[in-house]
Amino acid sequence: MASLSRRRLFQASAGMVPVLALGARPAEAASAALVTTGVVPSQLAGFDAAVKKYIQERNITCAQLAVARKGKILLARGYGTYTRNGVATKVQPTSLFRVASLSKSLTGAAIARLAQDGKLTLGTPVTKLLGLSATADPRLANVTLWRLLQHTGGWDSAVSFDPLWYDYAISAALDAPLPIGHDDIMEFTTGRKLDFAPGSRYAYSNYGYMLLGRIIAKVSGQSYESYIQQKLLAPLKITRPRLGRSLAAQAFPGEVTYESKYTRKTVLGGDGTIVPFPYGGFNMANQDANGGWLASAVDLVKWGFMFDAAGPVLNSTSLSRVFAKPETGVTSGGSWYGFGWHVRNNNVGGLNTWHTGSMPGTFSFLARVQNGVSYCAIFNRRAEEGTPEFDSIDPLLGKAIGTVTSWPTTDLTPRYF
Repeated sequence: MASLSRRRLFQASAGMVPVLALGARPAEAASAALVTTGVVPSQLAGFDAAVKKYIQERNITCAQLAVARKGKILLARGYGTYTRNGVATKVQPTSLFRVASLSKSLTGAAIARLAQDGKLTLGTPVTKLLGLSATADPRLANVTLWRLLQHTGGWDSAVSFDPLWYDYAISAALDAPLPIGHDDIMEFTTGRKLDFAPGSRYAYSNYGYMLLGRIIAKVSGQSYESYIQQKLLAPLKITRPRLGRSLAAQAFPGEVTYESKYTRKTVLGGDGTIVPFPYGGFNMANQDANGGWLASAVDLVKWGFMFDAAGPVLNSTSLSRVFAKPETGVTSGGSWYGFGWHVRNNNVGGLNTWHTGSMPGTFSFLARVQNGVSYCAIFNRRAEEGTPEFDSIDPLLGKAIGTVTSWPTTDLTPRYF
């Protein structure tokens, strides 16, 4: 697997204050017995041991792991507990987590499906589809769906900033009250120059995927969420994923709690209330198509099966588009970005595809590697200043494959779907 450093993590805006916030536990809690649920076949004990060590080293309180091979879910695990309304609950293999940028594979597949159904053409400019003006930068007319999908549209948050995380700046610039919405973000960003010529290079862009969500809704005539659920997930009998909400009081049944040592002024109103960063420090409603979904690890590995072969959601032409190389070629490491997936040839006749997700209170990783193996891990915190890094989950799970001498044959899919 390629290093996760190739995937740029979400960047939060300034103004964070470090605190021990919302369920964060002192370091000594790491030594307590770890509560677990689910099924771990003895042949896959190496995966379980690796994740347990990873969790304890980072003092993670809620986590999930799912491992699959050749269309069968073989391991499904929940780790830890969370407390809501005074009730302590074990994390189950089906508990819901915010999955952050793993959401992008759903959005990319939705655009591929709309093209497959003749509802749009991938070479169409975003200006035409959404009625955006190119007055501030005529190059905006050259931003096509292909370029949005493959992060070559012209926005680079390393050069300017990520508009999905600057609610106060956008509110002030537009004289618009908080909370701002998608229309405000588009008005503000369309009024600025692009950071580079569309199609000339790659730069990861949450904003580009936010635009894709608006296109899905407009072209389909449905809400973004309902289109994904009805056209992509329902045919696969995946029913749990849904868009997340911002506040702890709005959590869905079975959704874990999220932890961060930082607080921030709420972006859900202009009263300046200080809140835990995962709960009102950013607006989940605005993150939808680029990072707003809730799901479980078993949901996501089953979702990954959809990309193994043509089926009820995408045909072979659409799948080839999802993993196609961009016009700008590949990275120095030999990987490229498809439709919501990082992609690389695995040197055994196939492709490795993967993605990470990161936002305050969440870190997630989903990979499909050689020999039909896939895995997903999700956690209710991410690396913060003074804490261990989280990127090593990639090589840890990759190394765990080497501990398997024989693969189990019992398919856990009927147990969870």
